[in-house]
Amino acid sequence: MNLSATWPGWRTPAATHFHGILVSVVVAVAAISLAEHYHVSAMLFALLLGMAMNFLSTEGRCVPGIRFSAGTLLRIGVALLGVRITLGQITALGALPVAMVVLSVALTIGFGVGLARLLGYRTRFGVLTGGAVGICGASAAMAIAAVMPAHADDNVKERATIFTVIGVSTLSTAAMVLYPMIVTALGFAGEHAGIFLGGTIHDVAQVVGAGYGISKETGDVATIVKLLRVASLLPVILVIALSYRKAHVAGSGSAPKPPLLPWFVVAFSLFVAINSAGLIPAVVQQALRTLSTWLMVISMAAIGMKSHLKDFATVGFKPIVLMVSETVFLAVLVTAFLFLVR
Repeated sequence: MNLSATWPGWRTPAATHFHGILVSVVVAVAAISLAEHYHVSAMLFALLLGMAMNFLSTEGRCVPGIRFSAGTLLRIGVALLGVRITLGQITALGALPVAMVVLSVALTIGFGVGLARLLGYRTRFGVLTGGAVGICGASAAMAIAAVMPAHADDNVKERATIFTVIGVSTLSTAAMVLYPMIVTALGFAGEHAGIFLGGTIHDVAQVVGAGYGISKETGDVATIVKLLRVASLLPVILVIALSYRKAHVAGSGSAPKPPLLPWFVVAFSLFVAINSAGLIPAVVQQALRTLSTWLMVISMAAIGMKSHLKDFATVGFKPIVLMVSETVFLAVLVTAFLFLVR
């Protein structure tokens, strides 16, 4: 196995990365503290605080560590997301909610791709935003971006990722406040209310807040449905990785093939399997979950540092229309499903 290809930067001395990793960690600590106080996404705070410290990524000792944090640490965090999921959680829901989640994720991504193309964007932007809305918010956006090939202009992919994280985090917070009122207006209660909240709100933390704000039963169901959506991240990134590999091989002639599957996708799968077998002690499982959260926030801080505010001056109104439309589409889809099975 070629470790230098599998684990980028592993040969580089730790001292080279230290300063950039340290500053990313400091920003992450501040972001998580603010998130706990204001009950807003830690990733959103990390991104905004990181963008305010953009000058650190342009030159100096922090540059290598910031790049490492935005790349390798992100992939490790994505791999550890597998610790949150077991096959037992999926089967416990029964066939109908599983079918709903599978269809809603697939149709939301398909809707995102179609609308993105209609608005003049590339397919990959629709996959990125549709995946973030359909699966698990900012975490999904970062995981999907990690398996997508870099654009000819390196900043394009990062701008798309950052915009998606900002958009999906903002919409998720709004949904946490608005959706419980919609649930009441629609006459959903108990399990049905949990399925709606877990099937439509983007980020896990907001699902928990909205669900348990109604009742314990609603919160429990909402959390399990949400974790099922998180589990769908694995097949989605597998399909994306394989499709881009196929496209690369078809258009690259004699260029070397990318790996069949990225190493962190394989690690994600292994963690799901090991966790499903009950081989991870509860204490270790909680520690790995916490580590995953921290790594994702640290990497988001680093991605923010690599971004320039001026790049967003030309974003325009259309990407906002895209993400709001995807969010509304998902909510309507889940609502229709619940009315059909009542």
